[in-house]
Amino acid sequence: MRATAWLLCLHGCLLWAVVAHAQTPAPLRWGGDAEGGAPFVEADPSDPTKVSGFDVEIAELVAAQLGRPSQFIQIAFQSLDQSAGRGDFDIGLSGIEDIPARRQSLAASVPYYEFREVMTVRAADRERFRTLADLRGKRVATLGGTMAYDLLLEAERRHGLTAVSYDEDVHPYSDLANGRVDAVVLDHVLAERAMRRNTGLVTHVDALAIGHYIIITAPENTALRDRVDTILREAMRDGTLERIFRKWHVWNTDQPSLFARVLGTSGTPGTSGTLGTPGTLGTPGTDVPPGTLSALQLYLPSLFRAALITLSLSCFAMALAVALGSLIAVGRVYGDPISRALLTAYVEVMRGTPVLLQLFVIYYGLSSVVRLPAFIAALLGLGLNYAAYESEIYRSALEAVPRGQLDAARILGFTNFQALRLIRAPQAFRLALAPMTNDFVALLKDSSLVSVITVVELTKQTQIFATNIGSWLVPGLMCAAIYLVMSLPLGYLARRLEERWRMPGA
Repeated sequence: MRATAWLLCLHGCLLWAVVAHAQTPAPLRWGGDAEGGAPFVEADPSDPTKVSGFDVEIAELVAAQLGRPSQFIQIAFQSLDQSAGRGDFDIGLSGIEDIPARRQSLAASVPYYEFREVMTVRAADRERFRTLADLRGKRVATLGGTMAYDLLLEAERRHGLTAVSYDEDVHPYSDLANGRVDAVVLDHVLAERAMRRNTGLVTHVDALAIGHYIIITAPENTALRDRVDTILREAMRDGTLERIFRKWHVWNTDQPSLFARVLGTSGTPGTSGTLGTPGTLGTPGTDVPPGTLSALQLYLPSLFRAALITLSLSCFAMALAVALGSLIAVGRVYGDPISRALLTAYVEVMRGTPVLLQLFVIYYGLSSVVRLPAFIAALLGLGLNYAAYESEIYRSALEAVPRGQLDAARILGFTNFQALRLIRAPQAFRLALAPMTNDFVALLKDSSLVSVITVVELTKQTQIFATNIGSWLVPGLMCAAIYLVMSLPLGYLARRLEERWRMPGA
């Protein structure tokens, strides 16, 4: 009887747990990027395990109105569109701009905030650089995959400036203060916050373009999108959105007119003719979603320029790696114990730490000592890292040469340098050729990492291309084809050299 009673009690507890779980609403998963995402989404200074920002409060407002708890999902800003399409979260908001490609590929809400694209310069240049036309031959920073980047891409063709892409909004302004770039074009929300962080900067108030922030979800989630639209409109009517924006010091005179237009139209932006999506010159309602062919024609020159940067960077970095790796290998084979220990420590440190970390240290960490140009920093980072791997290839190849040949060289009176140059090195090079080729192909692909220090190479330009047209299919195929075109000739050349230098009878 006791056993039966315990079983009945356990059954009741399990039944209660199942019912309670079934009655608990599923959380509203919302995606955003907390890395450098202030004041949209950022780690809460009082509790780093939580996030704060005006987009955080809007997401929590939507969740509360839907009767569901909110759950934050960290997604890199450049991947928000792709993650929304995959269904990685229910809604996404993190300063997401209203652009035609986004509305074409996803379900997008009505705009809830209007921003201006503005230009920030150093105080000493405020009269010298007032428009994009004044920046001919200068470097202008922005975020990749944004309306500002498209604006600079057009200005690059018209005015001859150089657009510099960043992955976050902190370093563009610090690099501007340090003289690495000559101007920054971004949302006024980011510009005003940067002015408080960095002294000696001035932002021109004239808008280069007008844009809006929106909430996105998967294209099939139109019912959820419509609920979100209703919640946003009600928050505009009762003053909730205004209170949130005032709390985060982003409320301005642009917002009442936006609210009036949103509340005065029954359709979605871009379809009613009242709101529309921002054009590249700041005129609402003039853009038409670009087709894949026209977008390909627009971005193809940029892809080829980025491919040239990738190839030249990889070649120079590999040349540095080969030269330095050869010296390290020779030092470890012929050097004294102290030299061998120091060189071994270098190899282990460079192989044991991420190349991404090394790039950050060289470009940003050493900026107080020496301000290297981004391309030079990328060249050094990749070259120094791959030198460690190359040195191990050459060291093992040198030690693979039969000892009998070296003994014979000593008997014939050869010095160590003569034996190395005439006997050991040629044979070692033949042994190392195949792994050297593999390393160069790996370096060609690892060059994609240098985008974190503002070098817009092939993969970064492809990512920007894909974000702006709302699809990875065509950009991804183009990028893969270009990489193959660059790497296949190298493999062919290596095979020809192997056949030519193959030992007789091998």
